[in-house]
Parts: sequence; structure tokens; C-alpha cells
Amino acid sequence: MREFTARRTSTTEDQIWVLQHYPVYTIGSNNSNAQRPQSSIPFIETDRGGQITYHAPGQLIIYLLLDLTRRKLGIRHLVENLEKAIISLLDQYAIKAITRSGFPGVYVEHAKIASVGLRVRNGCCYHGISLNVNMDLSPFEDIVICGEKNLKATQVSNLKGPDTCEQLGLPLIHLIDLRLNLDLL
Repeated sequence: MREFTARRTSTTEDQIWVLQHYPVYTIGSNNSNAQRPQSSIPFIETDRGGQITYHAPGQLIIYLLLDLTRRKLGIRHLVENLEKAIISLLDQYAIKAITRSGFPGVYVEHAKIASVGLRVRNGCCYHGISLNVNMDLSPFEDIVICGEKNLKATQVSNLKGPDTCEQLGLPLIHLIDLRLNLDLL
């Protein structure tokens, strides 16, 4: 992502990457001193915003490599609409999700179901969102989610929603596309 963004020109087409990660903890650029649990799971320091989080198979990752300047998108508008797209997706499965002021991401009751972490360089963003679908949530118990010791993680499959990332990927991209008028699909 960094390489793609560094090589971009004003005419480079935007991209959306959809994937799942092997088990890994990632730490945002402002939190390199975050307490790391004793774990065999690797840690990677990233240049995205946010704190420490966990990624693994069963979590839908969507990276947005967008020229914000060309699209006239502000970062706050982008984050808010990514959150709203996730909430709209979950609403289709009768999962009541919300945002929390000052805490990017999406929450169901008192648990986090989706994260947003972006980086902007030269008017272009990269990194993106992660939605917990059907994964081992236990590694989240070893970190402090959003700096809140009592905050837990949840996932779509535990809330009677779909249990595969493949079922949610294209519908979520479609909602992101509609909310941001990206005309990608």
C-alpha cells in the first residue's frame, strides 16, 4: 500500500483491496509503545492511525487506496461514511450497530465489531477497515481495545449474521461505493 501510494500520480486509478490476514497484531503509528501481550502471534508496526488491533482469517479487510484530493473527500467524511456503510450492512441482518464519538469504528452493544484505521499521504489514503465476521476472538482478550480495558470484541456470526467474509465483501464494497460516490463498481 505504501509503495502503491508513493508511486501514484494524479491520474493513477484508485483501488480497493479485499483480503484476510494471517493472525497478526498491528500497532498504529502513534502507539508504538503500546503494551504487547505475551503471545506467539507476530506484531507489526504500521503507519495507520489507531491503536493495537488483531487481524486473522474470518475478518473481512477492505483497504481503500483513494486519491482524496481528486475526489474532494475529507478524512472525517471518509471515516464517517465507512462507518455508516458498515452499519447499513449490519442492519440488513437485523444487527443494531452504532458509532461512538471519539472512537472510530463500529460497535454492537458494548463490543467492537469493526475497526477503521487510515493513513493519508500526499492527499491519498490507504489502509482501511476490518469487520469481524467469523474468527477466533480470543486474541482480542490480550489487548486493550480502543484504550478501554472493559471493551470486548464481537463478530457478525455471533449475532446471527452471515459467517463468511465472501458473503459480506461485495455488499459492503457496494455500500461504500454508494456512500462515497466512488463509481468503482
